[in-house]
Amino acid sequence: MTDMLAYEFMQRALLAGIIIGVLCSFVSFFVVLKRLSFVGVGISHSALGGVALGLYLGLEPVLTGGLFAVAVAWAIGFVSRHGQIQEDVSIGIFFSAAMAFGIVVMGFTKGYYADLLSFLFGNILAVTTTDLWVLTGVGGVVLILLGLFFKELLLTCFDEESARVGGVPVDQLYYLLLTCIAVTVVIAVKVVGIILASALLVIPAAAAHEITGNFRRMLLVSVILGVLATTGGLSLSYQFDLASGATIVLLASLIFLGVLTFSPRRKLFQQLKNMLSKTKGQPEKTAGQVSKSVP
Repeated sequence: MTDMLAYEFMQRALLAGIIIGVLCSFVSFFVVLKRLSFVGVGISHSALGGVALGLYLGLEPVLTGGLFAVAVAWAIGFVSRHGQIQEDVSIGIFFSAAMAFGIVVMGFTKGYYADLLSFLFGNILAVTTTDLWVLTGVGGVVLILLGLFFKELLLTCFDEESARVGGVPVDQLYYLLLTCIAVTVVIAVKVVGIILASALLVIPAAAAHEITGNFRRMLLVSVILGVLATTGGLSLSYQFDLASGATIVLLASLIFLGVLTFSPRRKLFQQLKNMLSKTKGQPEKTAGQVSKSVP
């Protein structure tokens, strides 16, 4: 790790990884509780349309990708809530249409390949000081908004009807959460890319949920695991010359599998616990007992 931090670009990459790890893990908490995992996948992939449009028009791809992702997120929310269409159906439609639009636009764009690959798969090593300020500013706004409406969002995650009766603006909070997901996806593009961004919106909180049922602890554990995945994945990618974004997501997935294996909620953990207790409970045989048992 010390050798890695000798380079300025690695220092910036590490800071970016920490910021994205905290932000994605915080948003992941609500994504998992609200069961919006597929929404995260749809929004992240639909951002391709906005990025392609930005490259074609000569505009900032992250900005156009962000606006496009927010528009798609709102469209998904509106159709699923007012169009009497199930949420997963509306996600599938808009996500496919947005990606198709991006591919068509790419066909009209010359010399987009290198730029597009960096957006598809991420390039955390290319993070600049300006990128860090953008990550900090935009990520800070998202965290503040989620923190201000934490209790209300938590209530809507479990019982929308009770929240609505209690005067909570359920629909507005739903669109706010979709917007935060879209913005988080877009600023995470630099770290893990469009294709893998949705993973960081699901895995940290999913793993934390296997560890504890207390929501405040779940949020804390989610953030810890998210930062561990981003910083650990970056370190591994540096040591073994691997793709940074993919390594981060693979490490996060391995952490989840490890947590799932030894989760107190799962039968495997109980079986291992019972086996250990039985082993400890069995008295050791004396030398006389062993000799008697031998024919």
